[in-house]
Amino acid sequence: MLDHVSISHQNGLILWSRSFTPTFASLVQTSASPVNALIKEAFIEGKARNEEEGFEKDGYSVRWTMENGLGLVFVVVFPALLPLTYIPELLQRTKQLFVSLFQPYLQSLIDSLAAGTLVLSSASATALGALKESIVENRWEAIFDRCLKSLEGTRKPARTPVNLHRQAQLNAASDASTPALSDTENTPVTAEEIAKNVQALKTKMKGGRGKGGRGGRGEGLSPSPSPSRKTPNNASAKLMRKWGDSQVSADEMAALDFSAPADANAAVDTEGLVSNEALGVRNASGTYEVADWDYKRSVEDDLPSEEEILAKRVDALAIKPSAEEDLRQSSAWSNVFSRLTGKKTLTQEDLKPVLVEMERHLMSKNVAKDISEKLCESVGAALVGKKLGGLNSVKSEVQNALSLSLTRVLTPKTSTDILLEIQRKRSASSLASPDAPPDPYALTFVGVNGVGKSTNLSKVCFWLLQNGLRVLIAACDTFRSGAVEQLRVHVRNLGALGSEMGMEEESGNKKIELFERGYGKDAAGIAKDAIAYAKENKFDVVLIDTAGRMQDNEPLMRALAKLVSVNNPDKIIFVGEALVGNEAVDQLSKFDRSLKDFSSAGGLQKKRGIDGIILTKFDTIDDKVGAALSMTYVTGQPILFVGCGQTYTDLRQLKVNHIVQALLS
Repeated sequence: MLDHVSISHQNGLILWSRSFTPTFASLVQTSASPVNALIKEAFIEGKARNEEEGFEKDGYSVRWTMENGLGLVFVVVFPALLPLTYIPELLQRTKQLFVSLFQPYLQSLIDSLAAGTLVLSSASATALGALKESIVENRWEAIFDRCLKSLEGTRKPARTPVNLHRQAQLNAASDASTPALSDTENTPVTAEEIAKNVQALKTKMKGGRGKGGRGGRGEGLSPSPSPSRKTPNNASAKLMRKWGDSQVSADEMAALDFSAPADANAAVDTEGLVSNEALGVRNASGTYEVADWDYKRSVEDDLPSEEEILAKRVDALAIKPSAEEDLRQSSAWSNVFSRLTGKKTLTQEDLKPVLVEMERHLMSKNVAKDISEKLCESVGAALVGKKLGGLNSVKSEVQNALSLSLTRVLTPKTSTDILLEIQRKRSASSLASPDAPPDPYALTFVGVNGVGKSTNLSKVCFWLLQNGLRVLIAACDTFRSGAVEQLRVHVRNLGALGSEMGMEEESGNKKIELFERGYGKDAAGIAKDAIAYAKENKFDVVLIDTAGRMQDNEPLMRALAKLVSVNNPDKIIFVGEALVGNEAVDQLSKFDRSLKDFSSAGGLQKKRGIDGIILTKFDTIDDKVGAALSMTYVTGQPILFVGCGQTYTDLRQLKVNHIVQALLS
């Protein structure tokens, strides 16, 4: 949303600047630049200007702040139509960070400028060069981008009085059936135009067809009629769709039928199906493991935090050699030893402000509000009465306790090694019935609409294929149009990868197949037939795709519970979005409760709930991983995988320490 930002000295020397649009990059080099206008009026001509009020020029709004001690000017330019409320805070934080980070270089430059003239001396040029090298070395642009991003994500444009007045004008014009002004039009409506519009409105209400009416050529309600679309002479007109009760012909049905299977011999572009950068690794035993997710993957990974940058200035100001320092040294050491003895006992009053800050921080990471409150309450209860030893502050003590609490919540309580469970079931089935084929391992994917169940099912299928397992996909979404065709494309693509990814067919048996019965059928029956077919044809795994449904739809949840109770899959995997916050708790808790209530309605078997979670669209949230914590906290079930892209290799495993680190960063 910004157009330009610059840091300069009062004498006009630019220390750092950056334009965000090509238009302003060209404009800033000319005399018509809003920054030049600000310098001329506010600093050269000495006209009184208020920093809070700002300065507007040619559609741009200019805000600035001063650092009087060093004579620095921090300027931000953005479109005047966008009342960005975070600009004052951005200027203050930019000033604090820049001065704290480059204090020695700035002081050296200012001293050389004060001793010289308007012409840049050799000493000033050397100091300026050292400053610019330090700006590059310390990656100031990345630090500024991080600061800007954090503010843009938390603030929204405000409705200023000017905008409210403008909106009132537009509403009044609309109510009076007068032509509304566009957002970019600044010319007010004149009294003559208003009179014409009122006369035209009266004529229209009387049903007139003369001048000013609909049929005349005079001025009407609309100052300029909208252009009509004309069909070119050489273009055929669009055929209108026939609506009615007449019987549909066979040709019409064939034209609308897109469910025919694709050509099995059609060429498949396998280059776009996998990403070499996202491929997992094979361990010593030959098992293919998906890559780990790590939020530290951007240029901001090893940047110092804003607290660390600001602490540099505090430390620099604190180091002031004087005769009094020797006299204070003994008392300073006594204070240190006093802290080391651990005599400070934490109280609720000590912890309350820090816990409130931690709660807000967790919610900013997309953690559900209720869960943030419960976590902070448990941490506070565990710390009350504890002695604060060492050199730890209350905040660091709370962070350590919260880190332990988060680790305890996120640590899986059950095994997440699906490959080991598949092997165990095959071995147990072979021992029970040596002459019969082993029972396949069944995984059912459930979730609300549009979260990516079918897509991430195919990613899990790719991972299983990489580990040498034969997979049967059961198309049990018999409601959504195109659901079966989507799975058919995935099966075709995964089969086309073939020898390229080490998935050769063995003795004529396909490594992957699709089991489908079309649309409108009973999903529980299709899943049962698919498991029987997989056992007969010696498939190792059955992946059951289900239709998306909202968590409050009881009939659909009963149908899903029926599928679970009839087929008793080995794992029920909930597929959810990483983008949601409080909604994640509602979705997962109601899915889990509905499955437990409805699947055991007959009382013949134990309750079945959610066994694991897959979080999709994880590449869109940066370090806001709160949904992972919220979902794990609700059910106690682990996050098995996260989806991070559009290729079959874009599947990741979550490590507990990485999630905790992202939540506390």
